[in-house]
Amino acid sequence: MQVVVLGAGVIGVSTAWHLLQRGHEVTLVDRQADAALETSFGNAAQISVSYCEPWANREAPLKALKWLFDPEGPLKFRPQLDPAQWLWGLQFLAQCNDAAFERNVAQLVALGSYSHSALKDMIATTGIEFNRLTKGIAHYYTSQQSFDAAGNAADLMRRHGVNRRVVDRDELLRIEPALRAFGDRIVGGTYTESDESGDCRVFTQALLQRAQLKGLQTQMSHDIVRLQAQGGQARGVVVRDRTSGITRTLHADAYVVACGSYSPALLRQVGVRAPIYPGKGYSATLPLLRPQDAPQVSLLDDQLKVAMSRLGNHLRIAGTIEVGGYDLSLDTPLARTRARMLVRRIEEVFPGVADTRTPEEGGDPQFWCGLRPATPTNIPLIGRTAVQGLWVNAGHGTLGWTHGAGSGKALAELLSGEVPAMDFRFCGMPPSGANGSRMRLHQA
Repeated sequence: MQVVVLGAGVIGVSTAWHLLQRGHEVTLVDRQADAALETSFGNAAQISVSYCEPWANREAPLKALKWLFDPEGPLKFRPQLDPAQWLWGLQFLAQCNDAAFERNVAQLVALGSYSHSALKDMIATTGIEFNRLTKGIAHYYTSQQSFDAAGNAADLMRRHGVNRRVVDRDELLRIEPALRAFGDRIVGGTYTESDESGDCRVFTQALLQRAQLKGLQTQMSHDIVRLQAQGGQARGVVVRDRTSGITRTLHADAYVVACGSYSPALLRQVGVRAPIYPGKGYSATLPLLRPQDAPQVSLLDDQLKVAMSRLGNHLRIAGTIEVGGYDLSLDTPLARTRARMLVRRIEEVFPGVADTRTPEEGGDPQFWCGLRPATPTNIPLIGRTAVQGLWVNAGHGTLGWTHGAGSGKALAELLSGEVPAMDFRFCGMPPSGANGSRMRLHQA
């Protein structure tokens, strides 16, 4: 088949790779000059099968209210005059109960395990190096009350086949000695040895290069203007060269929308409604001053709800969610406050290990923000839409790097008439097992 994949983040490039592996002719389109220059660029770097809890839980509404006026609040709802935001918010609230939480966790773990296996296969096949560390992920707590509740989350993960262990402070410091300077404030933690970390941008760009060697055609630096459909059938996609301004229409047997937070706008052009809304997140990547004292284990900070991962001679810290539209500013008062919070936390936890100076002080912090394309359940939309020949692979929230390889493989399998070996609610596909109720993408 001839397939056009729209979007060159980790989801789109992985999809293109797996389609090529199955013998399809693939064209990849993106408005950027290279892959992974938007949402996949500066994420938390964690491949976290075991730390995949959805944002929606029974405590989320009260916490969101508490953080509403806190510029450093981990989850911040910024009301807009946008009906899509309010509809998404109501759907999110409907998921804030224990039954929905456990049901959603089961889906996320199933996809995460499948994806981790797919990623390992891709690494073995391609030999891509991306500052990968296979030392696991540790979650440390500074609140005794929060740590006391950590056992419940660990039990939930173990029920789904993931070995997240509860560890006391001494064991945690043996697992990651770099935390010793902060150790007097840690009360305990959890640890999953099987998780890992690495640079999503480096991996995705290297995968694109290998895909091109296998025959992938690319239309980089091309805006995706509109989808075309007639009689319930996808007919083409109009793209515009950003350099020349020339517009043309690409025709194929199938089209895959993998444009992250911008997927709903494209799908609406052909009457398909996708419950995806952006959550703005931030990261800071800092040069290491004392590499020998930097962490090797990827970390989660429970107090600030941020992640820390070593990437070679740099340390990245990422986190926070703002549900407030498509704003990508880094120079607003709120954005500056959140960026400073990240750098301050690095200095608190790893004093003197990374260069946390501001540019005015002679430092070189690399600040970034990106839009996490989230569904109310945090379960991504993978599969066919109501328009024949039109597929979707989007809505991965904060887990795009974790779920990218498997999402791309699963979409390629479905498009090729195969059945992915996991129990997951694929869009537009028949149910598959106890958790496999169908996810619908409605056509307006």
